[in-house]
Amino acid sequence: MTEIPSLARGFVDRAGHHRSDDAWLDSAWRDEDSRVVVVQEGRARVADGHLVWTTTAVAPPGERLFLGVPSGSSTAAYFAVVGEISEPADGHLGSLRDIGAQLDPIEAGLLAEAAALEQWHARHPYCPRCGAETVSAMGGHLRRCVADGSEHYPRTDPAVIMLVVDDDDRALLARQSSWPHGRMSTLAGYVDAGETLEQAVAREVFEEVGVRVDRLHYVASQPWPFPSSLMLAFTAHATSTSIAVDGVEISTARWFTRADMATALDDGSLQLPMRSSVAFRLIDTWFGGLPAG
Repeated sequence: MTEIPSLARGFVDRAGHHRSDDAWLDSAWRDEDSRVVVVQEGRARVADGHLVWTTTAVAPPGERLFLGVPSGSSTAAYFAVVGEISEPADGHLGSLRDIGAQLDPIEAGLLAEAAALEQWHARHPYCPRCGAETVSAMGGHLRRCVADGSEHYPRTDPAVIMLVVDDDDRALLARQSSWPHGRMSTLAGYVDAGETLEQAVAREVFEEVGVRVDRLHYVASQPWPFPSSLMLAFTAHATSTSIAVDGVEISTARWFTRADMATALDDGSLQLPMRSSVAFRLIDTWFGGLPAG
């Protein structure tokens, strides 16, 4: 069984009680031990398998986002700054899709938080109540309307992701038409308003591939800031096996035995999700340990 993906287990003390304390945030920004990661459209610089951090003294101008505090620290903090990133002479730029598997759990969690906040700010410059400008507050965890004073917080959209297995212990994988040839993954979809997670799993599986399911079991959750999702992972048992893809979200789907999957991975006709994803964990756990690479 694969270990829990880094995005599902990274833990940083977010120190939410400091967000409303502007004096503390200013002091933390001046602390020489505080560290800053620069983000641009969800990407950051990476070198030797780690995020490239800088000090606040040399951080570029831009929106400051308070991410949390290092373990055991009372004054230093982690920040992100939204700014332009020049192409690095060493290392490379990447989003969580590209580099999530390289990062340790703490850095993966920090980048997930920074990317989610950055994209939320970019999409909410105006008040949804009156249309006036909003300004950032609480270390980047709030936007406040300059006209009516209403407060707006970052949104998180729940999404379900599920590995469906039938009575013959075959796993159901599917491919979106926009994906590279051979790329397949578990089914997934957003939770509708007023819907439970269990209802969302059953609905999405039937809508996308025409399969009915029962016996749902929760596995794990994972932030997925593209732009603002929380992936809630399940396994489900298929009560029907005939596949009818919707032709919109899903272009093809098929049942895999373990032998089928091993052969397809070996000959290159199948590509699985990145190893840091909860989708990979679901598949790997069912398989019993996928080969490295």
